[in-house]
Amino acid sequence: MSHHQGVIDWTAVARQRQVDFAYIKASEGGTSRDPMFEVNWKGAGAAGIARGAYHYFSLCTPGDVQAANFIAAVPGDGNMLAPAVDLEFGGNCADRPEPEALFVELMIFIRAVETRYRQPVVLYLTREFDSGYGVSARIHRRLWLRSIFREPKWGARPWAIWQASSFRSVPGIEGRVDWNVWRP
Repeated sequence: MSHHQGVIDWTAVARQRQVDFAYIKASEGGTSRDPMFEVNWKGAGAAGIARGAYHYFSLCTPGDVQAANFIAAVPGDGNMLAPAVDLEFGGNCADRPEPEALFVELMIFIRAVETRYRQPVVLYLTREFDSGYGVSARIHRRLWLRSIFREPKWGARPWAIWQASSFRSVPGIEGRVDWNVWRP
């Protein structure tokens, strides 16, 4: 969920039997914050929906700056789902760092976030990003893989979360919604 979904009726969302959790966009890069994060975070929590926060990782911003942005946006909550880091080319800056440079910055981000929230991050990956950088093979964290319609058969390990759709309709939310499956 992000500001792209507009105002969400979290009570109506919670009434859906198929809604067990929500990941809410908190931040992007070093300075951008989702303007609806706080409202969505509080709304999902008040409705009793398990919630986690995610950060869209910029290829052009140092990892420590991005971690500080995420940490400043997301309150400490011992009941929250593991923080997630969104790794994809779509919407990212045009610069493509060398793999080693990316891993240095990404691990700086991961270590800071894991220290703050005391749980391992989840890596959200597109197939293209993982093919380009091999993140799933090099960083051993739970995987959240995007593969519309078909279960992902790529990645170095089985998925923990699978983004199966990007156009689901959910009462209480106007417009399209990403639909994810959590592996039991």
